This record gives sequence, C-alpha cells and structure tokens, in this order.
Amino acid sequence: MPVFKAPDYAGHEQVVFASDPDAGLQAIIAIHDTTRGPALGGCRMWAYPTEQDAIADALRLSRGMTYKSALAELPLGGGKAVVLGDPGRDKSAALWRAFGRAIERLGGRYVTGEDVGTSVADLEVVRTATAHVAGIPEGGAGDPSPATAFGVFVGIQAAARRRLGGDSLAGLRVAVQGLGHVGLCLAEHLADAGAELVVADLAAERVETAVGRYGARAVAPARIHAEPVEVFAPCAMGAVLNDETIPELRAPVVAGSANNQLAEARHGAALAERGVLYAPDYAINAGGIINVSHESTRTGRPYDRQAAFARIARIHDTLERIFEIADAERIPTSTAADRLAEERLRAA
Repeated sequence: MPVFKAPDYAGHEQVVFASDPDAGLQAIIAIHDTTRGPALGGCRMWAYPTEQDAIADALRLSRGMTYKSALAELPLGGGKAVVLGDPGRDKSAALWRAFGRAIERLGGRYVTGEDVGTSVADLEVVRTATAHVAGIPEGGAGDPSPATAFGVFVGIQAAARRRLGGDSLAGLRVAVQGLGHVGLCLAEHLADAGAELVVADLAAERVETAVGRYGARAVAPARIHAEPVEVFAPCAMGAVLNDETIPELRAPVVAGSANNQLAEARHGAALAERGVLYAPDYAINAGGIINVSHESTRTGRPYDRQAAFARIARIHDTLERIFEIADAERIPTSTAADRLAEERLRAA
C-alpha cells in the first residue's frame, strides 16, 4: 500500500524506512508534525502481521503524539517509531545501535523513547549511537510508565466525577485491561484509592501479581471489556473499541492508557450514542511525555519531579475542558479533543 494513499496518512512531514540487515533492523519512523518543536514519541517493537500493519501503526501513533503534545501545551511535535520483530526474541545490542544510527541521521527532528516492547535498558543502548533519546536515567526522568499511570489515574478521577458524580473512587469497580508497566502501576493507584479491580493480561504472572497485591479479580482477556464495572481502562494495544466490543460494553466510563483505542474515528460517536463517556487516549495518557519534557537534557535545568507531576495533574483539567466542549457542542469527546488540539496547533 502506498504511504500517501494509506488511510492513516495525515499530511505527515516525513516517513522513514530504516534497514540494517546485519543487525536485523527493520524500522519505520514517522514524523507527523514539528510545528511546536521536535517530534517526540516512543519506539514500539512488535511482531506485526504485515508491513502494512506496521506502517498504519506508525502513522496513527505519530499523529496521536502531535495532538498529545498540543493538548498538553508542550514545545514538542509528534512522531513515532516501530521496529518490526518479536521483543522477546529479536532484540540485540546491534539492533538498537543500528536504530540509534537511523535516528541520528534525522538530525534531531525525531526524539525516541520507551513504548510497548521496549525498555529503558534498550534505550540506553540506543543512546550510544544518538543523543536524541528521552526517558533514560541520564535526563533524570527515567522510565515514563509511572508518570503515564499517574496521569491516567487523575484522568479517571475526572471522568468518574463527570459521569458518575462524587470525588472518590472508593468502591468503584474498574476493569484494567493490560498489566504492563503502566497498567500495573495504575492498578496500584486505583487500589490505594479504594477501587475494586478486575484485571486481565496475556501474561499469567502479571495477573497473579495484581491478584496477590491488590485483591483483584482475574478474568479472560477477551472478555474484560464486557465486565459489569463503572470504568473500563484499556491499557494494552489499540483498536480495542470497535464494532464488536462497543455493543458489549457495560461500563459508563472508558478511560485508559492504551494508544489508538478507537479502531476508527467513527467509534467515538458510537460510544457517545451509547452514553459512554470516553476519555480520549492522547489526552489522558500524556503523563509520560509531560514527564520527559521536564528532563534536564530538554530544559537545561535539573529534573524536578514535583514540578513534572504537578503538570501531569493538569490532565484532569484538560479532560474537564474536553467534556465541557463535547457537552456544549453536542459532539463526541474524541471530536472535542481533536478540535482543542487543532486550535493549539494553529496558535503555534
């Protein structure tokens, strides 16, 4: 499929295909928009079924990063990288150094970070070939997952208050789909707030951890979206909100960390029609990028965790504004978020 005619192509400034056969590297780096600053976005490693699936993921995720940074009013643009391969089998130091060289050739237009299938340890190897890396200990912020989880937590508070009333999450049932670095950290925040957890993950040991630590109830990954809960929190891969799952939702609120939760843009309207309050993914999961934007390597000042997390807490206010726009204009929250992000892009 040609990139320019791909359904997810949205005026991207640059799409780079990087290859190093000796290192086993096949990667796609998509730079969507640099109006507000260099394109920052994580590197995802995944065993994509086809190259077209990888291209689509890079295009969608990079656009989401542009809107995420715009909503958070950061001096950053949007980009994303995907590395084709099994993260449990295909990683090597040579691969990550080759990936770093590919980033370096872009001259700072793209800054990478951690995402699904990659780790801080991987990024430290990338850092040996390029300075354009965020979310490593050198900058002070380190792993962005706790920051992302905190942002999702305050976002759930905002959505629950808007849809369900009340300021407390105590006694609310929350279904967390995916217990990776972000999902498990989110589960801890929710448990500390008194929420009752339902969890699912493909990795049995992660489920056992959540059950043992937080008294969660485990269910099958394929059915967690249909659980009778107050909040459904998708924290795994994207496209979980689609023609099959939306009619089966029993939660009045959807608020989670996964990127590209809507399989298609029209599914935002489908959620609104069912009376489900959706916290747009790139609004609620911005904690990680907000945190790394405070790194010393980006600001020239020592990393200040307190200031970074105070900024992340403002995700609550951003979502409140999105909900207000959606109500006033009688549009889906996904459309309201797009409009607000586009306003901030035009202002830049």
